[in-house]
Amino acid sequence: MAACVGAVGVDLLAGTGLAEALAGADVVVNLTNSPTFDDASPGFFRTTMDNMLAAARDAGVGHAVVLSIVGADLVPDRVYYRAKVLQEDILKAGPVPYSVVRATQFFEFIATVLTWAADDTTVRLPATPVQPMAAAEVARAVADVSVGAPLNGTRNVAGPEVFPLDELGRITLAARGDHRAVVTDPGAGMFAAAPGDALIAKEDAVLATTTYREWLAAAR
Repeated sequence: MAACVGAVGVDLLAGTGLAEALAGADVVVNLTNSPTFDDASPGFFRTTMDNMLAAARDAGVGHAVVLSIVGADLVPDRVYYRAKVLQEDILKAGPVPYSVVRATQFFEFIATVLTWAADDTTVRLPATPVQPMAAAEVARAVADVSVGAPLNGTRNVAGPEVFPLDELGRITLAARGDHRAVVTDPGAGMFAAAPGDALIAKEDAVLATTTYREWLAAAR
């Protein structure tokens, strides 16, 4: 039996509802995320992980799984990425056998990325390489790990294609019939802080199969 923290009736920040949610569970899967990307995010992950792991230990849960980000440890200039690494470190040092699933950016989040530095005529994006994947395939990867033995390590999952983020923006706008121009701006948005190919999966990654254009076509 698996319990997914963040379910109705569970407050990870307060720690309420965890004992009931984890009673009889073999696996706990934490898919929660900080509500902000700012200096509050480390505190969120520390509190929620401490509460989850204490409750999992007390309930005798044998496997704890969290979802993290490919390359999070390679972007120390952004507090949110440091916070995700903190979440991983707390899990690794905790009392429960564990697995970390690191995924690349979701297709579904690209629309939000386009709003970070945009106006009525232009969208500003860096040329940072990204390797996005469908959220459904992220979910499948997390489920596959969750039903297996604890990795006591990390599995990286990624999309089948690599794009410069500015090119991905142009593909997205064209598919929507949005005629704004994409301006390549090395300093625009959160991904501008990612050096080189930090957000690209390495050779050990499990690659998804759905391409971005296939996903866009299906979404339409």
